Amino acid sequence: MTRPLIPDDWAASHIECLAEGETVWFRPRGHSMAPRIHDGELVEVEPISLGAVFPGDIVLCRVRGLVLLHAVASIGDDGTLVIANAKGRVSGSTRTVYGRVVRVSP
Repeated sequence: MTRPLIPDDWAASHIECLAEGETVWFRPRGHSMAPRIHDGELVEVEPISLGAVFPGDIVLCRVRGLVLLHAVASIGDDGTLVIANAKGRVSGSTRTVYGRVVRVSP
């Protein structure tokens, strides 16, 4: 499982950069996004608005108070995103999205 970024102070600088329109890079830990993202791979995350997200995108988001790097499983009629890991386990829903993964490197 991709661990939530707790405490959020680790994610805070990335979220701040994304809010300012900057791209960020980091190495998430865990296995819940495999095979799309493996433990410790370098991810490049670009800022994105809620309306530009599509099912299948991997996003840095806040779900039930936790910051997660998970996939968009579906989008409700009201624009709410259903967030899940790569195995389809739903983590919850959100409208708080900071960025989208655009590249994964070893």
